[in-house]
Amino acid sequence: MSGIDPSGCVQELTRRYGHLDGEALLRPFIEGEFPGRIALVSSFGSEAAVLLHMAAEIDRRLPVIFLDTGKLFGETLRYRDKLARRLNLGDLRIVKPEAVGLAAGDPDGMLFDRDADSCCALRKVVPLRQALAGFDAWISGRKRYQGALREFMPVIEASGEKIKINPLARWSRERIDAEFIARDLPHRLHALHGARRPRRRPPRRPLGRAREDGMRDTSVNVFF
Repeated sequence: MSGIDPSGCVQELTRRYGHLDGEALLRPFIEGEFPGRIALVSSFGSEAAVLLHMAAEIDRRLPVIFLDTGKLFGETLRYRDKLARRLNLGDLRIVKPEAVGLAAGDPDGMLFDRDADSCCALRKVVPLRQALAGFDAWISGRKRYQGALREFMPVIEASGEKIKINPLARWSRERIDAEFIARDLPHRLHALHGARRPRRRPPRRPLGRAREDGMRDTSVNVFF
């Protein structure tokens, strides 16, 4: 890492690029500002293909980090593999919680039912933080229309000691849908038509405090 000061960088980066979005915003960060020091974090969820395609058009060797919590539906994993082949992603990094940590903190795999915050920290926050340790910046697929804390989300922000870029922050659901058509991308449900969805009991309450730091939006299978 280059030892950047995120709080000092955000204002200048926003001045230069804050009016951009989509591929126009991605390109200068991937090629100019953080070459070799930026990664894309993706859930390979229902809207992920648009951002992944944009990034692949710029550099197929861009590291793409996928967090496999061990609690994902099989259809998510199949769609990840199908889309990675379709886009010819050259550096897909599948990150998992450490086995030792799971054995100690969630031996029966039911921590999400007892303590959702601790489960989030163990299976999402810690592994993602470790995966991003060698990067100065990362790319997220979050959008403002997803609501809650994202309603006023900037396209460029500080995330702990790193810079986070949200190229689709200002995009509408309709614009995402239009890009799927324009780029001829497979929607997850269409790509996996007929795939059966395994049953899994969800947490009794939303994941909370463990996501309220710089790594708060680390929920795979929600939105990246």
